[in-house]
Amino acid sequence: MSEATAPKAVEAPLTFLDDRLGSTTFFKRNMKKVFPDHWSFMLGEIALYSFIILLLTGTFLTLWFQPSMTETVYDGSYTKLQGVKMSEAYASTLHITFDVRGGLLMRQIHHWAAILFMASILAHMLRVFFTGAYRKPRELNWLIGIGMFTLGMLEGLFGYSLPDDLLSGTGLRITQGVAESIPVVGTYIYMFLFGGEFPGQDIVPRLYMLHILLIPGLLLGMVTAHMMIMWVQKHTAMPVKNQSEQQVYGYPFYPVFMAKTGAYFLFTFGVLALLGAFAQINPIWLFGPYDPGAISSGSQPDWYMGVLEGALRIMPNWEITAWGHTLSLNVLIPALVPLGIVFGGAAAWPFVEQWVTGDKRHHHVNERPRNAPVRTATGIAAVTFYGLLWVAGANDVIADKFHVSLFATTWFFRVTFFLGPIVAFIVTKRICLGLQRKDADVVGHGVESGVIMMSPDGKYSERHEAPRDEERHVLLSKENTRPEAPARDAKGIPAPGTKGPIGHLRSRLNRAWTFDDVPVEEHEHPHGEQAEIEGGATSHEVRH
Repeated sequence: MSEATAPKAVEAPLTFLDDRLGSTTFFKRNMKKVFPDHWSFMLGEIALYSFIILLLTGTFLTLWFQPSMTETVYDGSYTKLQGVKMSEAYASTLHITFDVRGGLLMRQIHHWAAILFMASILAHMLRVFFTGAYRKPRELNWLIGIGMFTLGMLEGLFGYSLPDDLLSGTGLRITQGVAESIPVVGTYIYMFLFGGEFPGQDIVPRLYMLHILLIPGLLLGMVTAHMMIMWVQKHTAMPVKNQSEQQVYGYPFYPVFMAKTGAYFLFTFGVLALLGAFAQINPIWLFGPYDPGAISSGSQPDWYMGVLEGALRIMPNWEITAWGHTLSLNVLIPALVPLGIVFGGAAAWPFVEQWVTGDKRHHHVNERPRNAPVRTATGIAAVTFYGLLWVAGANDVIADKFHVSLFATTWFFRVTFFLGPIVAFIVTKRICLGLQRKDADVVGHGVESGVIMMSPDGKYSERHEAPRDEERHVLLSKENTRPEAPARDAKGIPAPGTKGPIGHLRSRLNRAWTFDDVPVEEHEHPHGEQAEIEGGATSHEVRH
């Protein structure tokens, strides 16, 4: 029986490429690449799928959108705005909405995909932070993720500013005020962006170029770099049985992971299509064209911009006037400080943690949040800080719906802005330490079996059983704190790393990080050998 061979028209090009690129070896090697199996790893994939859908729907919308501020009179099918003067940008958006087949559906899928893209990036970053997946050697990918979220905020701001409706025009007015509040260069930035006095004729065309070319190109490059780094470094793994710092266990890229990720892309697209079809978002026809003398009641930006809105609303009216110049702190501080604290702190955190703990090893297995109380508490404090500002952006809606004073809600958020993160840090750290004590008790004494035993002398006690092997492996994944080298040796001479104020600061921070750590360890060796790897579908790959 002869072997079937590929047609010459197929075999010849493949042979040509293989002789020059070694593609056969490349595909053989990478088709079996191992991906650990855990639901939280799909959060980053949702961001990737949303980005793809954004590119596809955005391409559709560019075919009909007119990025022009030239004034025209609307004569489309939406009768309530017929005869109204508006920009071509707004008129073309109405045309897409009411006159292009599937236009409204594409607009809404595009907007919902942008919402999901930002939400999934944030959820993915929180997962990475709380599990310590940003540690060496993945600091660069962590910084790329922060950059992607920042660019996503700008992309979203520019995107919903394009239609030139009343809501987006109000957001642009705030953008203009923020740019103008920057000392020395603010006026130049404002004039460069708008091409003259607000709103001018150039702002929409310039935002359009940034929205469809520059920022998507940067995001695409960062997504590619993020995936390539992850592919080379291999995926982190959860602390489950058979995972180690030397080997990663999971399912091969082909066919298991490809089938799962393909189905998950279709699920994501289906959810966005359902939202686009049945959940209204950004109904620009209800707002009307932008009018500098009007503003809609209860207007809100997309959720990821809500933190800036909230900071603006609760900031006191502080201004400094000197030598004929006014510094508008009431705009400058809300625009730069809150996000500077969150994203600047997030970018510096991997390096600060490495410096404080002195841990410069490679980490490939994630850490349970409870086993890093300071990190987890800091993350929850940052989430509380961000969340309070986000909710404060709706202080007028809260005051209206709950029939409370607007000034009372404003002062409430001004106080909780400072107290909330502190309380969240303390409570979260105590919870983490309590969970550590529970884990130590389970490892040391076993779990309650529900079986009551009576001793010969008449005493009753409950029998404890050893935890299951899988659970025991997870509990013992906690790396107990290693004692730091003493600040002074036996002769009283200080160690080189502890000299000076920086050394003293590091020693104090290291003590605060580790002094209340609860060790989780076995007191005697468990019986039985480690079980063999079960199931033929899983694979393993050696880390380099």
